[in-house]
Amino acid sequence: MQNWQNLGSEITDWIKSYAEKNKIKTLVVGVSGGIDSAVVSTLCAKTGLDTIVLNMPIHQSKNQFNLSNKHIAWLKSNWENVEGHLIDLTGTYDLFCESDLKNHQLSDLVLANTRARVRMTTLYAIAGSNNGIVVGTGNKVEDFGVGFYTKYGDGGVDISPIADLYKSEVYALADSLGVLVEIQEAAPTDGLWSDSRTDEEQMGATYDELEWAMKEIENPSNVELNDRQRSVMEIYLKLNSANSHKMNPIPVFKNKMIDSMEE
Repeated sequence: MQNWQNLGSEITDWIKSYAEKNKIKTLVVGVSGGIDSAVVSTLCAKTGLDTIVLNMPIHQSKNQFNLSNKHIAWLKSNWENVEGHLIDLTGTYDLFCESDLKNHQLSDLVLANTRARVRMTTLYAIAGSNNGIVVGTGNKVEDFGVGFYTKYGDGGVDISPIADLYKSEVYALADSLGVLVEIQEAAPTDGLWSDSRTDEEQMGATYDELEWAMKEIENPSNVELNDRQRSVMEIYLKLNSANSHKMNPIPVFKNKMIDSMEE
């Protein structure tokens, strides 16, 4: 049985070791009011290293905005090395959308991904000004299963502390860390849509279901699937295929002429 407190300590030590080895002074994390960013920012705070936590609303729902602020306040009340900031990017995003790009009929999905990329740029601006790194908040199902993240948005990070943890494991870790119950109970959402749609509404399956599909593929049970399981498996495989360009290394043209000359 997993000892979640020990796992949290191991991840914290891993983050700290990486930073010290690379002479990094500051850890920078964007928080959304969700479980993943709450866990990662808490693990960063526990390293004792300077930790900058940013709430970066862009036309954000009041609930997401408030949860982010509550989490930052909780971190600051427990760890003196935490510095929290509100950087409202709504105006920046609106200016971007009202530029000459407005003549190109950008889709809702493109605009949602643009929000994530504006935030990524902000995180790196802060990290670059503080000898820091951007710490990723993606979990295993998102990062290596269905590719549920924005390429060069929330996928643009320097290290990924929880990318080998399933969503259920992130929840267990959150509980052991004492993350606010409100955040643990909030419906998962990427916060990129004006209608506040949840992750599960976007994907068509719950994280538990997608976690099951990922595990079933890795270690087949060889039992007959019911109708819902077949549907979930189809959703998982479709997302995995459609988003493989995010999860696989960028294709690089191989110059065979140089190889032949070296031989």
